Amino acid sequence: MKQLTKAEEEVMQLLWQLEKANVAAILKELPEPKPAYNTISTIIRILEDKGFVNHEKVGKGHVYFPLVKKEEYSNQSISKLVDGYFQGSFKSMVSFFMKKNDISLSELEEIMQKIKKEEK
Repeated sequence: MKQLTKAEEEVMQLLWQLEKANVAAILKELPEPKPAYNTISTIIRILEDKGFVNHEKVGKGHVYFPLVKKEEYSNQSISKLVDGYFQGSFKSMVSFFMKKNDISLSELEEIMQKIKKEEK
């Protein structure tokens, strides 16, 4: 799966949230200062070329929808982060974030309990 640019990821986040949208609806959701309509249209076409988005024709326009699930992309991005910065070690990543974010042992235990519950 290809990696997305910041702008592409921002549009994908909105499409995952909206599920289906035309360029105008996506533009409406973006914060000020809003990019040009053509900029969003171009980003959508790039996302289509990368296989992240497809469209259906509605009247004279197009409605876009995600082909890649958010969780699927998140998993791939996290794996790339771990491989690139922590030599593939989730243990190293957790240790790094514990030190940088002052996570206590009790907070870590709480996180572990949540993970265990989700695995069941």
